[in-house]
Amino acid sequence: MRLTSRDMDNHPKVRFLDRSTPPHISTLILLAGVSAMVMNMFLPSLPNMTAYFETDYSVMQLSVALYLAVSAVMQTIIGPISDNLGRRRVLMWGIALFMLATLGCIYAPNAEVFLVFRMCQAVVAVAMVLSRAVIRDLYDQDHSASMIGYVTMGMAVVPMISPGLGGLLDEAFGWKSVFWFFFAIGGLMLWLVYVDLGETAQKSSKSLIGQFKEYPELLRSPRFWGYSLAAAFCSGSFFAYLGGAPFVGTEVFGMGPSELGFYFGAPAIGYFLGNFLSGRYATTFGVNRMVLWGCIANAMGTFASLAIFVIGLGSPLSFFGMMVFVGLGNGLVIPNATAGMLSVRPHLAGTASGLGGAIMIGGGAALSALAGLLLTPETGAFPLVGIMCATGVCAMLAIGAVYRRERRLALA
Repeated sequence: MRLTSRDMDNHPKVRFLDRSTPPHISTLILLAGVSAMVMNMFLPSLPNMTAYFETDYSVMQLSVALYLAVSAVMQTIIGPISDNLGRRRVLMWGIALFMLATLGCIYAPNAEVFLVFRMCQAVVAVAMVLSRAVIRDLYDQDHSASMIGYVTMGMAVVPMISPGLGGLLDEAFGWKSVFWFFFAIGGLMLWLVYVDLGETAQKSSKSLIGQFKEYPELLRSPRFWGYSLAAAFCSGSFFAYLGGAPFVGTEVFGMGPSELGFYFGAPAIGYFLGNFLSGRYATTFGVNRMVLWGCIANAMGTFASLAIFVIGLGSPLSFFGMMVFVGLGNGLVIPNATAGMLSVRPHLAGTASGLGGAIMIGGGAALSALAGLLLTPETGAFPLVGIMCATGVCAMLAIGAVYRRERRLALA
C-alpha cells in the first residue's frame, strides 16, 4: 500500500505480517474477498441442498435473502462499534463467530436450522465493512476511491471463480464440502488479521451509545443518501441476479451445477474491469463521473438482456453475457459511491460504511427475495430482467440527485 508523502507524515509505514502497522493491501483484498465468496460460492448447490433437506427451492432460496437481510442489520451495528472499539478487535471477533456459524450450517439437521445458522454467517460482513473503513482511515476521498477500486478489483477474482469452484466441490464431494471450505478460509483470515492488521481508527472519546447517536448527522445529508442509493440500486441489479439466476440457469436453461457455476461468474469479469478502471481513473475524473458512467453501463446491460428475451433469442450466452455489463457498472459505482459516502463525514467513516452498506445490502435482500418469488417456469427470466432494468434506472436518478445537490452547494 503506497501512501502519498503527506500521508506518510501522519501514518506509520506498512509492513506485511506486522500488526503494529496498518494492514497490507493484500490483507484488505482477502477480507473483502471472503465476504463476496460466502455470498455466492454455494449458489450452484441450491438445487442439491433442496433435495438433501427435502424441501422446496423457494425455501432454500431464502438462504440468500435472509443472509442479505441480516447482513444489512449487522452493518448498521458494526460501523459504530468499530469507530468506538477499533477495527482490529471487531474483525477478529466477527471472523471467529462466522466460523462457528459455518459449523452450524454443516451439521444442521433440517432446512430451518440451516437457515438460522446461515443468517448467523452474515457476521462475516465485518470483513467487507471494515476493509473499506480502514482505507478511509488512511486516505482522502479520491484516493480512497482509487484504493477501494484496487481492493475490490482483487476481490472481484473471488466471485469470478468461486461459483465454479463451488459447483465442482458439490459434484465431487457434496454441498457440505463448500461450507468446510468456508470454515478453512475463515481460519486463514483469522490468523492473517491477528498477525497483520494494525489499528487504523482514531481512538474515540465518545461512548458506544454516543457513537450510535451520530447516525442522524449522516441521515440528514442529501449527498450521503444520493451516494448510498446509487450504490444500492446499481448493486440491486446484481443482488436480484444472485437470487434469480440459479433458477433461470436450472429451470429455464436446464444447466447442471458445474455448468451453472461456470456461467454464473460472468458479472465478476465486468466487476474486475470496473474496479480496475476505478483504481486507475478515480483521481483523474472524480467519484461522481465514475458513478454516473457505472450506472449507465449497468442499465445498458439489463435493457439489452431484456430486449434479447423480448425478441425470442434468449440463451445462456446472451443472459449471462449481458451480466458482464452489470458487473462493469457495479465495479465503477460501488468503490466510488462508497468513497463519496464515507467522505461526507470523514470522522464517521466506520458508521458511514456500515450504514451505507446496510442500505445497499438491505435493498439487495428485498430484491433477491422478490426475484425468487416471481420466477416460475411459466414466466421464464422476464421478472428477473425486469427488476434489474428498474433498479438500473433508479441508480441513475440517485447519482443525478448528487449532481444537483453539489451544484446548489457551489452556488450557495
